[in-house]
Amino acid sequence: MMFATRLSAEGQEILRLAFPALGALVAEPLYVLADTAVVGHLGTGPLGGLGVASAALLFGYGLCIFLAYGTTASVARLTGANEHRRAADQAIQGLWLALAIGLSLAAVGIPLADSIVGALGAEGDVAEHATTYLEISLLGAPGMLLMLAGTGYLRGLKDNMRPLRVAVGTAVLNLVLELVLIVGLGLGIGASAAATVVAQWTGATCYLTWIGRDVKAQRSPLRPRPAAIGRMLSVSSQLLVRNLSLTGMFLVGTSVATRIGRVEVAAHQVAFQVWIATALTMDALAVAAQAMVGERLGAGCALAARRIGRRIIFWSVGMGMVLAPILLVARSGVAGIFSDDPDVVALASFLLMHVGLMAPLGGATFALDGILIGAGDQAFIARGMAVAATATVLAMVAIRLADLGIGWLWAAIWLSTILRSSIFIARFNGTRWQVVGADR
Repeated sequence: MMFATRLSAEGQEILRLAFPALGALVAEPLYVLADTAVVGHLGTGPLGGLGVASAALLFGYGLCIFLAYGTTASVARLTGANEHRRAADQAIQGLWLALAIGLSLAAVGIPLADSIVGALGAEGDVAEHATTYLEISLLGAPGMLLMLAGTGYLRGLKDNMRPLRVAVGTAVLNLVLELVLIVGLGLGIGASAAATVVAQWTGATCYLTWIGRDVKAQRSPLRPRPAAIGRMLSVSSQLLVRNLSLTGMFLVGTSVATRIGRVEVAAHQVAFQVWIATALTMDALAVAAQAMVGERLGAGCALAARRIGRRIIFWSVGMGMVLAPILLVARSGVAGIFSDDPDVVALASFLLMHVGLMAPLGGATFALDGILIGAGDQAFIARGMAVAATATVLAMVAIRLADLGIGWLWAAIWLSTILRSSIFIARFNGTRWQVVGADR
């Protein structure tokens, strides 16, 4: 049988998918990391403003990650079942949906930027910088969401090289523009946002070109089909709940940090962005899981899907154990990259200790998430994430009401990771996620 292969061959396939995914995932947060590093040297106010605006953007884009994850899982299943024309049509409808959502985000978000920043607790110059960054960044929302949909389609085809080229190319473009506009020309935080917008639309153009060629080869129509888009939204509603739970939890965390103090929110921004970069690094194996598990289940081979899942969990924990000591040793130096303020550097260094210690458990959590997404088990993922996020948000609110410090806020983030990993491993140990066939 095609998929009754040796584990060593499956391991090679995991690596073949994970390595380019790793490059792409590491490159993606460089958008914000480059912003953080460059803007941080403009002062604590701009850095805090960047943290607030980035949290709002993360919330909006995080809700839309189903454009990538849902597309990867469905395209992988259809490919495993030899339904290639349906897979191409899935890409087209996903792009139309991404464009519609992106335009809506920009149209609603730009006029409400002041209110959004205020709701997150920003005041004074922090609020001013956050509003500027958010208003300009939202011009790139349609491009960003087109990139998400395009990435999901190519990953479902197990083509991770083209997303890697886009991610690296746009990250480099963003950094070059940042240095020219801010360091060279002396412009402010708005130039940082503009550089990211240009990079996002450049990446979107690449995906539109590539997918257009694939769709033409399959002779799929380019027009939007409202019925198909409606079905896609229905199927993705569970992933939307997952994303809302996850991003909402992070948004509350930033809001709590903002209300603790200026130094605290700046340090939280540094630690949180490093944590996101670390998570995305380990998420490379989860990306491989989405495509491989979906393809195996689409082809009717549930045992191979479980075998792959076990290996990916083991490797993800191992990757976390490698990253942990690196982060613990380098945390002070890493914090110094993002700020000249000694108070911010000292506090960020402390918070980065949490990031390092959390890495192995995070690896297991991300792997399990990818496996269940690849299996199309969105309903369970949504329920599990809602439980974990509710408990975490309640803990964060209690921390704020008790007037506790930023370290306790990161204890709440620990709680989230522990709950998610426990819930997902219980699901993986059962068999209800192993549904086979082209459609779940």
